[in-house]
Amino acid sequence: MKVLLAYDNSRNANIALEAVKSLLGPMSPVITLISVVEDVGSSTAGADDLFTTQYEEQKQGTERAAAELAAAGFEAHVLMAEGDARKMILRAIDERQPDLLVMARHSHKPDPGPFNFITRKIDALVEEFDHMTFGSVSAFLARRATCPLLIIPTHAD
Repeated sequence: MKVLLAYDNSRNANIALEAVKSLLGPMSPVITLISVVEDVGSSTAGADDLFTTQYEEQKQGTERAAAELAAAGFEAHVLMAEGDARKMILRAIDERQPDLLVMARHSHKPDPGPFNFITRKIDALVEEFDHMTFGSVSAFLARRATCPLLIIPTHAD
């Protein structure tokens, strides 16, 4: 069984990672963690530095998750992509032909950090605009993915 796990090194992604291990462990699936870094859309050096930093942090976190899966006995691979998460995950589905796509449901509980208040406000604004324009990532993929989609709830700690 081939599983594509949407992973962004967030609290929610880690909940999905744990769910994959517990729910699918007996099946010994091959798991590809896809991590998409969205371009900040600016041509300034500062924006480039921000993107590079985010990309490296996300890549390291995704590689740590893959190592965790490997230590638990899973065959795990990392796929990094740049761009719109919806489109990049859909492209990965088309190219990799997984038997199952797993992703965490979005929640408004922020990841730990010193700027949670600011992060929550900015995230809420961007999320609202994004949802009005395109719909959520999971809703988009539920309508377009050619494989089954398992959405993991993230409200429980």
